[in-house]
Amino acid sequence: MAKIIVTASPLPGHVLPLAAIAANLTARGHEVLFYTGAQFKEQVRRTGARFVPYPAEVDPSSGAFNAVFLDREKLAPVERIAFDIKHFGADPAPVHDKHLQDLLAEFPATVVISEHTSFGTMPTALRAPRGRRPLVVSIGITPPTFDSVDIAPFGPGLLPPTTDEERARYTEMRVQTGAMFADAQQYVEGVFTSMGVTLPGPLFNAMATVPDHLLQLTVPAFEYPRSDAPPGFRFVGHLPADPGSDFERPDWWADLSSGRPVVIVTQGTLENTDLSQLVVPALRALADADVTVVAATARADGPDAVRKEMGGQVPDNVHLAGFIPFEQLLPLADVLVTNAGYGGVQTALSHGVPLVVGGETEDKPEVAARVEWSGTGVNLRTARPQAAAVRVAVDEVLDDPRYRKRAGEIQGQYAQYSPFDLIAEIVEQA
Repeated sequence: MAKIIVTASPLPGHVLPLAAIAANLTARGHEVLFYTGAQFKEQVRRTGARFVPYPAEVDPSSGAFNAVFLDREKLAPVERIAFDIKHFGADPAPVHDKHLQDLLAEFPATVVISEHTSFGTMPTALRAPRGRRPLVVSIGITPPTFDSVDIAPFGPGLLPPTTDEERARYTEMRVQTGAMFADAQQYVEGVFTSMGVTLPGPLFNAMATVPDHLLQLTVPAFEYPRSDAPPGFRFVGHLPADPGSDFERPDWWADLSSGRPVVIVTQGTLENTDLSQLVVPALRALADADVTVVAATARADGPDAVRKEMGGQVPDNVHLAGFIPFEQLLPLADVLVTNAGYGGVQTALSHGVPLVVGGETEDKPEVAARVEWSGTGVNLRTARPQAAAVRVAVDEVLDDPRYRKRAGEIQGQYAQYSPFDLIAEIVEQA
């Protein structure tokens, strides 16, 4: 059977899908080595893969690496993207590249699988032609970043053009976007040169064109059509998540089947430090609504944090939760209110659940725009909405059957894909 190296940046939304892939490949009899941050050691071991930790100097769980990021939150969204490209993506890449080459020397993998923000795997694909190196497979865990004549530049969350005027404006914006990221581009090119390879063009394009395959974790109905997509790009649907079989349902779980609409509110697993951004306004907005609300904070101390933010006055129709498996919760939901994390949105749509979304950092404006474009929900266009705006959006999604219908249509498209089978086929052919 095959030897495979899997690697992911040590963030929950990056590691979880790659861990699901690793678990499936080990279950098929393949030998998998998983390289990521030390805090995911037990999670990786449960997949059956061999765990190899990041060196401490490039592990975000270590104080030495995290010191670089102290001022990150003060940056504007575009500045934060450029900062992340340089310091979260490019700076550790030489260490990861060297470590990967050492691992390949003692574990001769035929395939390297990473998520597409793992810059350290790209030199492997650039050093030698296909056939003289491991196959490099990238998993698209955010909206595709590569340029296209058919869409706006990646970042601000603009919908595809519908007029010649918009197309001309987007062409001009591509030049402006290139200028905005010129410093980050030059920085990354310098890092790649230090590794003895040349980055072929803009980074956002190279993330799609350098790997042999870019497997996008969504379906065509949720992604803008492109007439000029790179040949290795393909849709694979949504990876089934852990059903959380050891999850003990709280005593309020029966309320979710009472006949009232169920609204789930979450800020995901990354941007959930300040729950006053979206969770608290949503709970206040729905306090007098004829709905049952579940605040899934994805934090052990989340319920206490919400109570503190609300001065101890939690509405009677609200249930507060920490970590809760969405595979069990979403089948009972009527709306998901979320800050537009890509994985959470895909999970909701794979269950046919429409959305209310609001996000401003990283890729979230792009995810929110796709929710709007696909007709599966309402885009709040801010990460800090007013309670009144959340109430209007939730009422609209509940009252207009078109949102649920469209989400159900996309759910049907997900059912046509078997991502684990497709990934296994690529691995076994290699």
